[in-house]
Amino acid sequence: MKPFEKRLNQFRHSLADIDALPQLTIMGILVGFFAGGFIIAFRLLIEIPLHFLLPEHTENFEQLPSLYHFLFPVIGSIIIGAGFYFIPKEFHNISVGNVLERFHNFQGRMHLGNMMVQFFGGIICLISGQSVGREGPAVHIGASAASLFGQWLKLPNNSLRTLIGCGVAAAIAASFNTPVAGVIFAMEVVLMSYSIVGFIPIMMASVCGAFISRLAFGDETFFRFTGFQMHGLWEIVLMLSAGFIIGVLATLYMRLQLGFSRFSHYPITARVIVAGFVTGCIALVAPEILGLGYDTVNMALESKITLGALCLILIAKIIATSFSISMGLPGGLIGPQLFIGACIGAIIGHLMNGLFPDSVSHSGFYVLLGMAAMMGAVINAPLAALMAVLELTYNPSIIFPSLLIIVVSCLTTRTLFKCEGIFIEQLAVNGKQLKLSPSQQTLNNIGVRSVMNTAFIELPTIIDSATAREYLNCHPLWIVINHSQAEESRRILLRAADLANYIDTNKTQLPLDDGHCIDLLEIPGQRFNLQPIHELATLYVAQQTMKQQQVDAVYVTDSQTPDELPQKVLGIITQDTVINHYGH
Repeated sequence: MKPFEKRLNQFRHSLADIDALPQLTIMGILVGFFAGGFIIAFRLLIEIPLHFLLPEHTENFEQLPSLYHFLFPVIGSIIIGAGFYFIPKEFHNISVGNVLERFHNFQGRMHLGNMMVQFFGGIICLISGQSVGREGPAVHIGASAASLFGQWLKLPNNSLRTLIGCGVAAAIAASFNTPVAGVIFAMEVVLMSYSIVGFIPIMMASVCGAFISRLAFGDETFFRFTGFQMHGLWEIVLMLSAGFIIGVLATLYMRLQLGFSRFSHYPITARVIVAGFVTGCIALVAPEILGLGYDTVNMALESKITLGALCLILIAKIIATSFSISMGLPGGLIGPQLFIGACIGAIIGHLMNGLFPDSVSHSGFYVLLGMAAMMGAVINAPLAALMAVLELTYNPSIIFPSLLIIVVSCLTTRTLFKCEGIFIEQLAVNGKQLKLSPSQQTLNNIGVRSVMNTAFIELPTIIDSATAREYLNCHPLWIVINHSQAEESRRILLRAADLANYIDTNKTQLPLDDGHCIDLLEIPGQRFNLQPIHELATLYVAQQTMKQQQVDAVYVTDSQTPDELPQKVLGIITQDTVINHYGH
């Protein structure tokens, strides 16, 4: 083995450990730049065409002629539908829900084909003004880029999971220019756990994503504000009511989207074309729904939209976005939640200022609170929503009221209406469940190479007593018996102590030099049937393999075809190994 390959193999081995913080931090930096680079390319390929297609700025769909409001989404959906027609069905699964499923159920191993569909499909979606966001595609692209990078380096699956968190954080940071929200989103929505070993690499990746975003786009802010703040503590009552209202509307939005999902059995080409047609028809009445809509959010912040127009835009956006996402358009729903929350907040602000003139906060203040509450309730990520709005506005005065309104809205959706968040609900509707038990979370963070027992020897079924004594002088813990019978080959595990006891008990019958043969399958002792497992697997996969194959031990191999013998045995893992490390 060449020196570089040897060092790389040692590095891979070290990443299998649950406490590989320095190594994971280095990988987090690399993944941050790698995934962030993809997001920069994604954004540029959207914004450059829109710069030439739209007047004044890249979100100004409203100023296009009315016919274009209809044609843009229809033509875009036809292009996307045609693409889906020729793309293999296994690559149709995209979005944040797909990231969660691959992360929790498939050891974080994502595919290049799905990433490319999300990348180019998302670009066409946003250029054509579909009523979707870019943050959802960014999360999928960032996670896929990180996973593929780790797979290319042949890193163990437990570290692959952390790298996906790094990719998601870098993607959010590069897309939103919100590094802290990127970290919290990755931990709260994707990893669904908090640990120092996870936090540090993900923080570094998020910083790297934000760094290259600022190199490309500057220190941009998406929303304009003028220092809104709470007028008085008595408004807490109003905010409690607003939080409840937003929670109810968030539930209605999720139920509507999940209801549209009943059409998912129709061909995806037909579905996305219908979605574009519906969006085009709605845009004839409310063109503000087209694209990201951040210009509309800024107008709401400045109270430049009337109450009636806000109600129309809100209803139109909810229908268009929920229908588009459920029909399979490759866009995201995080951005639309900010838009919808802003409209709800603006409506509440208008009503409060009408009922209590000069006694409540500016309606723009309720716009910010609505954005935070809606995002937190829909994606079931209260802390990520708080940090996103805080970083997007640089307004610390919203922290206290945002905490309050987010808590109320999340309690309403989760406790009153039993909604676990849109991503979990989407998977459930499609018959997919995430494996989220504490034991799986713990064991998935440990690679088999870091815990396997290497104190073993490999022996044939029949061995002479002199050779057996020679091998036992190496003080092994286990003996791997390579047993071949007819056309069947299998491996059986025996404790070395059992062989030593047999030899010690039968000293007179086993002289040192007589060449007496010992049948390792006949001597007294407990034997275990062995099943192979790949060296990149996690301890959870080892546990599941033993359970499914009804064996008490597995052996670790570097073979790409673990069902075929012969293979190199790297180490042994028993049920006791799993129990000891789970308890630890």
